[in-house]
Amino acid sequence: MELTAKNTLKNIIIVGDRVLIKPKKLSEKTSSGLYLPAGVQEKEKVQSGYVMKTGPGYPIPIPNDEDELWKEQGEKVKYLPLQAKEGDLAIFLQKGAYELQYKGEKFFIVPQSSILMLEREDDLFD
Repeated sequence: MELTAKNTLKNIIIVGDRVLIKPKKLSEKTSSGLYLPAGVQEKEKVQSGYVMKTGPGYPIPIPNDEDELWKEQGEKVKYLPLQAKEGDLAIFLQKGAYELQYKGEKFFIVPQSSILMLEREDDLFD
């Protein structure tokens, strides 16, 4: 079985309003042609990367109907979905992100509040 991003991350569940982002490959030189040492761009305040997985969203409690005991007791929490979707290019604040290594790859877990902008190709999943 070939390891791809999809099947490598299939058992990962992102919690709440967080997003799993794989950092975009950084250019080693500036637009003027200067070569940058390793780690310089990783320390920038704003980073970019691709959304790999998203959490269910912001939890919204459901009113408790204790007086109606005949109703089946279901899930006590609903979620307000996130704007970010898998495949989006996200521009996010580094200080709000948590960096981690998973199966030899670098990822960020970022709360949606730290995402500044999303770029989405409409025909990406069609």
